[in-house]
Amino acid sequence: MPIIAPSLLASDFLQLQKECTMLNESEADWFHLDVMDGRFVPNISFGLPVIEQIRTTTKKVCDVHLMIWEPEKYAEAFKKAGADILTVHAEACVHLHRNVQQIKSLGMQAGVALNPHTPVESLKDILHDIDLVLVMSVNPGFGGQSFIPHSLQKIRDLRTMIDAKGLVTKIEVDGGITVENARSVIDAGAHVLVAGSTVFKSKDPKATIAQLKHIV
Repeated sequence: MPIIAPSLLASDFLQLQKECTMLNESEADWFHLDVMDGRFVPNISFGLPVIEQIRTTTKKVCDVHLMIWEPEKYAEAFKKAGADILTVHAEACVHLHRNVQQIKSLGMQAGVALNPHTPVESLKDILHDIDLVLVMSVNPGFGGQSFIPHSLQKIRDLRTMIDAKGLVTKIEVDGGITVENARSVIDAGAHVLVAGSTVFKSKDPKATIAQLKHIV
């Protein structure tokens, strides 16, 4: 079964505690937390104080996705805030290997995200060092966008690379995931589905999470 990681970017921030309680009671595996700086992406979301508060509400994995420049300046602070997984963008890191090693040295799992235009081959020399690759299936910055169809081929290519190297690196997919396309994303080789609007705009978020978890 896939790992389901609802993105709290799509949640009701006025009801954040209730949203966290709902996720705790659901079949969601991870809390996906999107941090945006208004520079790397054209939007600003939330940061350390909010993640600190979310961390107090759950024992589930806090999967923090940094859409920011110079993530190395904040890695230690995100660890203290409660991140279990810290994902940085390949496009935002001049010294990606150093960034990954920093994250792992702090005791977190290290993820690397790829924007839609970035080829999976760019990770071939670092794939063995990372725990997770996040394939962006929309252009990052805003929720509610439609899935980019070519992302399926990227997932397949990445899965081939991982399997050829005998690695256990997880493939996470973020952007436009719905109940209708989740099966094709899993079949392409994904392990983790990030779902924002699909979950939080649903009339029954728990049921939608269960549908994604047990997709057939």
